[in-house]
Amino acid sequence: MGIGEWFGFGKKKEPEPIIEVPAAPTSESLAAALDSVEAMARDGKVPPMVMARLKRVTNVVRQTIPRLDNLGAGSASAYNVMATATDYLPGAIGGYLRLPRDWADTRPVDRGKTSLLILIDQLDLLGGTMDKVYDAVNRADAEALVVHGRFLQEKFGTAAGGELGLGADAQVPPQPPSGSYDAGGRLAPPTATPAWPAPDGQSAATGTDWLAPEKDPDTGDVPKVIHPATPAAPLRPDSTTHAGSATAEPGRLTPPTGRDA
Repeated sequence: MGIGEWFGFGKKKEPEPIIEVPAAPTSESLAAALDSVEAMARDGKVPPMVMARLKRVTNVVRQTIPRLDNLGAGSASAYNVMATATDYLPGAIGGYLRLPRDWADTRPVDRGKTSLLILIDQLDLLGGTMDKVYDAVNRADAEALVVHGRFLQEKFGTAAGGELGLGADAQVPPQPPSGSYDAGGRLAPPTATPAWPAPDGQSAATGTDWLAPEKDPDTGDVPKVIHPATPAAPLRPDSTTHAGSATAEPGRLTPPTGRDA
């Protein structure tokens, strides 16, 4: 050993050990882990109460996996979801299946509980925890939706609720006139309609005599239309009709009676 090595000069440094960090599980690997633990339970023929609780946990985890990014990097909740699929569920089911079935289901091992009851408690705890994580994942998106809705309400909303306000200076395009359209999609001309409806028991198709006003607004006279009950006989050549007679030609108004008569 030289003097330089004695004082630490020229001494070769040992290479630092390389620590291999396992890669984070992907969505595909997590789904495969859930399929594996379900197959383990089916092959081991676990009791129905165990299988039902296991399916509840795996279903919630499957729904949560695609939304783990919403929990943020390094989130404890995200780690719990991944550990449930890859460690907690396989460990619980595997530990129960390694025991003899009759012994695991009948022999108390902890505070009067059998291994079966202990497994059920663990699955219930995992199910409740995964429900809370799934609720937290969805609540983040729900809060974002609420914030966006408040922004739209402040920018466009009205106090009456629901409709978007366009403002006083907004240009509204003219609305097309109402009416029917023909086979070619063109607007058909409006049909003529009477100014007021026909009286009860009489349709507009029977004539327009009912359009005569009931009272003259200027003179107060009441014109009437004479409709003979039977067709009038033709006038003979030697017959004459006087202006003052009570008989007039059918369909004509009688002379008004009143101050303008």
